Amino acid sequence: MGSGASISATQERASPDSGSGWSELWRKEDWWAVWVGLATVLIAYAAFAQGTSIGWIAVAPAKWSSPDQLLAQLSADATRYVAQFVVFAAVFAVALAAIGQRPSAFLGSFVLVYVVSLAIFVLGAWDQAQTYNLEPPLIALFLGLLIANTTGIPAALSGAFRVEFYIKLGIVLLGATLPFTLILWAGPVAILQASIVSILTFLVIFFVARRLGLDHRLAATLGAGGAVCGVSASIAIAGAVRARKEDPPIAITLVVLWAIVLIFLLPLVARALGLPAGVGGAWIGTSEFADAAGFAAAQAYGGLAGPETGIAGTADQAVWAYTLIKVVGRDVWIGIWALVLSLISVTYWERSGTSGSVEVGQIWWRFPKFVIGFLLASLLVTVVTRGISFADYNAQVKPTLIAPITSLRIWAFTFSFLSIGLTTRFRDFAPAGGRPAIAFTAGVAVNLVVGFVLSVLVFGSYWAALAK
Repeated sequence: MGSGASISATQERASPDSGSGWSELWRKEDWWAVWVGLATVLIAYAAFAQGTSIGWIAVAPAKWSSPDQLLAQLSADATRYVAQFVVFAAVFAVALAAIGQRPSAFLGSFVLVYVVSLAIFVLGAWDQAQTYNLEPPLIALFLGLLIANTTGIPAALSGAFRVEFYIKLGIVLLGATLPFTLILWAGPVAILQASIVSILTFLVIFFVARRLGLDHRLAATLGAGGAVCGVSASIAIAGAVRARKEDPPIAITLVVLWAIVLIFLLPLVARALGLPAGVGGAWIGTSEFADAAGFAAAQAYGGLAGPETGIAGTADQAVWAYTLIKVVGRDVWIGIWALVLSLISVTYWERSGTSGSVEVGQIWWRFPKFVIGFLLASLLVTVVTRGISFADYNAQVKPTLIAPITSLRIWAFTFSFLSIGLTTRFRDFAPAGGRPAIAFTAGVAVNLVVGFVLSVLVFGSYWAALAK
């Protein structure tokens, strides 16, 4: 899934079979993201049904134009921010303790993550922020990268840099803001487009890597990292094909490097071409390798939509199109690739070394469970709002039910983007070497070109009219 997790931390989760069985329901990060996300949606709905809202705890800085205005706003909401921090810290600590992390190691670090994220929110709420393209995700990434590659962060304060947990939780919450009817309508297009790119990208990376003399297993790990969902795909496929321990870090390094480059490149090019928000989001979803990086790019481009920039559509369209392509379309391939490549590995690449069999159940163990949470959250909100007119939805449902969930989602994404920056050190890119970089870059070219053709020329009308 998302990029940015440190290689050492990522390798700790590299075993695809750890926590399998019923115990994975409370021992896996994916499932805790689902439980926390769905619980949040259910609580929000319960409050909505009683004529109230969870908006009090979902506080975030509002637009401000002067320091005095900002100070007055923060002073008035101080109690809400303290309560929000306590709730976040308590819920996250319980979830991470269940998967094996010491709460004490998390809580001290989370103070840093929350305070810096609040400062990022404040800067993003400045009324001149859009003029300078100061979107909170990009601010978080820039600031994290600056800190990580200059002064650095003491290891004792790294316990809350949980990139994947935050982004998975954010994706589940995103489902509540994305009507299931939209998924049913645009889902087939998203799955078709994503499947074309996933298959083609994997084959290009794999065969270029093999032509350059790289091992089957490294070639497969690189191919999955580029074709599906970055870090998680690299880890899962490395386990499925029994790759060498040095293979996943190489793939992860290249995923992180290109994901960061594309965060800034894709919105700039899309803006220069004047792509509608939905079309730009679809291109980002087809071209990006990592969920967190892709969300940053999609949110940044969506924030540019409006009459003042000449970009048609809305910010939601960019995020929705990205999500349908990346989460609904591409991420579901992780289980398929894991099963297919594990069969090939055992049948052909390891014929002389083992007679082990491959469990069909691997397709379930590899499947990104947060996608289930995303779909359930979307279905739940669709069911409870059925029969409500569009006018009533905008007047009643959106401000009291959807807006607070959206605010909490943005908090989760900001935690993730900041953590990406804080765990990404440019010197870690050196071990990737030349040949893996050439093979992976070939996949980047395929993603960009084919993704553009599909998003703009083939399915452009679908993405431009998304949710209209």
